[in-house]
Amino acid sequence: MNLHFYGGAKVVTGANYLIEVGKTKILVDCGMFQGPEELADLNYEEFPYDPKKINYVFITHSHLDHCGRLPKLVKAGFKGKIICTPPTRDLMAVALADSSRLLEREALQLKREPLYTETDLLKMLTLIKAHDYDKKVKLNQSLTFRLKEAGHILGSSMVELWLTEGKKKIKITFTGDLGNPPTPLLKQPAKIDRTDYLVIESAYGDRLHESRKERKIKLERTIEDVISRKGILMIPSFAIERTQELLYELNDLVENARIPRVPVFIDSPLAIKITDVYKKHQKYFNRKTRYIINSGDDIFSFPGLDFTPTKQESKDILHVPPPKIIIAGSGMSTGGRIIFHEKEYLPDPNNLFLVIGFQVEGTLGRKILEGIPVVKILGQHVKNKAEIRAIGGYSAHADKNQLLDFISQIKKPIKKVFPVQGERKAAESLRKSVESKLNIDSEVPKFEQIIEL
Repeated sequence: MNLHFYGGAKVVTGANYLIEVGKTKILVDCGMFQGPEELADLNYEEFPYDPKKINYVFITHSHLDHCGRLPKLVKAGFKGKIICTPPTRDLMAVALADSSRLLEREALQLKREPLYTETDLLKMLTLIKAHDYDKKVKLNQSLTFRLKEAGHILGSSMVELWLTEGKKKIKITFTGDLGNPPTPLLKQPAKIDRTDYLVIESAYGDRLHESRKERKIKLERTIEDVISRKGILMIPSFAIERTQELLYELNDLVENARIPRVPVFIDSPLAIKITDVYKKHQKYFNRKTRYIINSGDDIFSFPGLDFTPTKQESKDILHVPPPKIIIAGSGMSTGGRIIFHEKEYLPDPNNLFLVIGFQVEGTLGRKILEGIPVVKILGQHVKNKAEIRAIGGYSAHADKNQLLDFISQIKKPIKKVFPVQGERKAAESLRKSVESKLNIDSEVPKFEQIIEL
């Protein structure tokens, strides 16, 4: 039994893990690499394994850094089963279709073959077999699995795998991305009873978040500050989960007169489509949210909110006088409509740039957050003079203490913990804490490292 790390090793993105047990070959996640050019270029390299020989792919959730290369895998010959939850299936269909259009446009500009086409995506969707949480399923003599609630985004799951080869029996668990509870919409991450090996995310393995109460107060004060100086609040937001959480929080602030009414624009066609998927899968929301919905409140709508799906509607935002709030993708300012607003509004110190999600090293969002005086946007040098704030409590990732708490409640012994999906410093920090505080062997894997289980 071998475990291969082909992504997410000392980097946040590109999650891709191969398990070999007997003749069965399993992938957990097949994500895109995001960030600096040298990292993004890895997406165009051939897979380090034969896609035709992969039997199963488990997808933990629908963020592109976990599922973005799935259509490419199909293009390269994969014909096995893709296993995920029903919301992940539906969210992937929307997110990957959007990604497909961007990739084809980019390929045309760079005069190279696109990573995948719409045809590859449609073929990929036919291979999906959706499973709900908590059902233990035997696939063959070597492999049994179960999906558990991860609390990260709608439909996100941890993957428990029971592997059998002869008399050898091993359990390995992949957390995917773990949530930052309590969240406005989702249930708490499930607990894992026991496991021999744990592959755990570490994006925030070296830091702590504010409390949920504190984050909402910070959001309220930020909005009040922007309104008082008649500025513009720019929020780069991930289309999946973060935008829906923001809508929920803003709905509450507006309806309880905690903030003045002000124009709020959701300037992301993808986020608008994703919100429709959320409405379809309300049974996955937590009890409080379901109660609010059943009471007749539309949690994704409030006075002053305007969805702008078309290009013209997006351009018309420019003519709306401040104060105003613009929520747009992408979450790390690597593309999408937020960059047009950043180009327009970053030079004005009355405006405010609010970061509510992880910014990968090398991305435009990270450069703005770090306060680099001049940033390059759409080929132009733009002065970065707007006030910059960050609210870590809006992260959908568990922080260091939450990760350690999650590990500590698993029954001992655990043979080894592998911190992945974090930058080197964060992953190493978590590893040291796992060893010193929990007395469990831990190792930060290297890219393409192979571990015998």
